Amino acid sequence: MSQPTRMPAAFIGHGSPMNTLEANRYTASWRRLGQAVPKPRAVLMVSAHWYIGVTAVTTMRKPRTIHDFYGFPQTLAEFQYPAPGAPEVAGEVIEVVKPLWCGPDHDSWGLDHGAWSVLAHVFPDADVPVLQLSVNATKEPAYHFELATRLAPLRDRGVLILASGNVVHSLREVSFRMRGEGFGWAHRFDEAAREALVTAPEEVLRLHEHPDYRRAVPTPDHFLPLVTLAGLAAAAGTPAGVLVDGYDLGSMSMTSYGLDVACPGPDDDTDAAALPDPDVCPTAQTNS
Repeated sequence: MSQPTRMPAAFIGHGSPMNTLEANRYTASWRRLGQAVPKPRAVLMVSAHWYIGVTAVTTMRKPRTIHDFYGFPQTLAEFQYPAPGAPEVAGEVIEVVKPLWCGPDHDSWGLDHGAWSVLAHVFPDADVPVLQLSVNATKEPAYHFELATRLAPLRDRGVLILASGNVVHSLREVSFRMRGEGFGWAHRFDEAAREALVTAPEEVLRLHEHPDYRRAVPTPDHFLPLVTLAGLAAAAGTPAGVLVDGYDLGSMSMTSYGLDVACPGPDDDTDAAALPDPDVCPTAQTNS
């Protein structure tokens, strides 16, 4: 039998759930990513929105579409991404990360919007099996980096690893007057993260020393998926490349990175979609 092709990996700055329904330069880059990679055996998603006190992986054959947000249009609340699960790959995840522990999740989770808002563009036909790996809220970045290095062999088994979060993600400082723009501190931190990812991925573990870290990363949930890609890059001995970059609402970075994939360039000048107007989605109800 022929050996599976080593699959790429990526970190996607997913931004608003509305990107599921939008056509903009970010979602266009996600679609080009899906077109650029070989069809995977399965997708292992590491989403910022499954942030719990344990490391777990979904094992269900038909993962449900979780609408883990509120205040958005009904069309989004009704969106479904009916991809099959991959319980056999979940078993491989549990084995490959040993001696680190990863528990099977048979029915408590599914696919959250950090996963399906991206996958709706990467694999719009929902014809690739998908499983999710939780982000362990009790562990430091070094743990997530090590976990990723242990996940790396799955890439040689046809598994596409996609991490989904945002390098800069501070909902408390969202400004609807800054559509398509970022505050100076957001630019500085995002640029420092880029320098690490594209030159020496292990340096991501030192980003907590950056003077803008606490402002850019008020909570680690959206940042830790970036550490996952850094660990995969370190295991491969290959720096990541930028898939698309940009900012929105002042305090959100939309930068995405690819590993071992030709970074597709933009094919249009479409402006990035912002979150809905405050009248549709008040800041206090924004859950990105």
